[in-house]
Amino acid sequence: MASSHPAAPDLMTAAFLRQAKACEDLGSPFTALVCTLFSQRHLSEGAVRTRLENWPGDPSADGDAVPLRLAGALHALVLSGRAPFLAANYPGHQPTPDSDGLWQAIDHAQQDHGNFILQRLNLPPQTNEVRRAAVLLPGFLSLAHRYQRPLQLYEVGASAGLNLFWDSYGYDLGGTRWGPDNPPLFLTPDWQGPPPPRAEITVAGRAGCDLAPLDPGDMSDQLRLLSYIWADQQDRVARTLAALEVAAASDIRVTKADALVWLESQLANRPEGRLSVVYHSIAWQYLPPAAQARGAAIIARAGQASGQDSPLAWLRLEGDGQQPGAALLLDCWSAGVKQEETRLLARADYHGRWIHWI
Repeated sequence: MASSHPAAPDLMTAAFLRQAKACEDLGSPFTALVCTLFSQRHLSEGAVRTRLENWPGDPSADGDAVPLRLAGALHALVLSGRAPFLAANYPGHQPTPDSDGLWQAIDHAQQDHGNFILQRLNLPPQTNEVRRAAVLLPGFLSLAHRYQRPLQLYEVGASAGLNLFWDSYGYDLGGTRWGPDNPPLFLTPDWQGPPPPRAEITVAGRAGCDLAPLDPGDMSDQLRLLSYIWADQQDRVARTLAALEVAAASDIRVTKADALVWLESQLANRPEGRLSVVYHSIAWQYLPPAAQARGAAIIARAGQASGQDSPLAWLRLEGDGQQPGAALLLDCWSAGVKQEETRLLARADYHGRWIHWI
């Protein structure tokens, strides 16, 4: 993560090229083009260019995710109507992007709105991708089937809390349908493998934390969240808007807190008679390695302190350096004993488009 030395220019270039490949693989050729242009060309002299050239740390997706911060800042200018010249070169206005025209518009935007872009570069991206709920659900079904008790939910890196309310959505997991009647949104990932367990789920309590939580009922926070959705993926926008309505209608809001401090406090006071579940999706990677190790130790200690009537589970969808996609992993403790080694439940697309259930 951040250090006192600026990232070498080739590291920044590599970060944009790597993000371009990821965007292409995840179905966003437009954002891939934006990242490719940043890897090949130079902005006009100014504060934004200086900031990028002197980035104090790892600009890649494994560190500060600079390409996603910048793409989000530019998309926010489009969505807010602040940069009409830039918007004219974005999807919905320009059917086939012209590289030269798009780069010219980006360069104009960073000159006219440099302060806004600099401010947004200070903030980590918050995608809060709702389709990841479809990957988490079979994990929750497995836990409900195994423990037969209500769930107490603790989400780390919850952003606006859209995946705190996963039980409000409808799902079709390879022909297995789950969820309420007439759900506000319906998720249908491509499913491979045997069907998930069947189980009734009762959520008895839920809470989430984030270093910079967003209020789903606040228009400016909604705009920020939408800006991190890639501009050529309007289906994601529609799902996010539907989920924002669900979260905004609740009186539960994500707590602003350091993940490790919050986790330790929450797990020390978890209720009896429930299965407590710590979970997160593509969030752990934003913690430095030392913080990841401390977080894992906090969860393990809480598991070792669990009673017969207060089991603990750790469910997470995170990149693990393997292919394809990300890994859905599960650890469980009951009566102070870890039930088994970490289980790989599934591999899944980072945006929840497909799930290979193992």
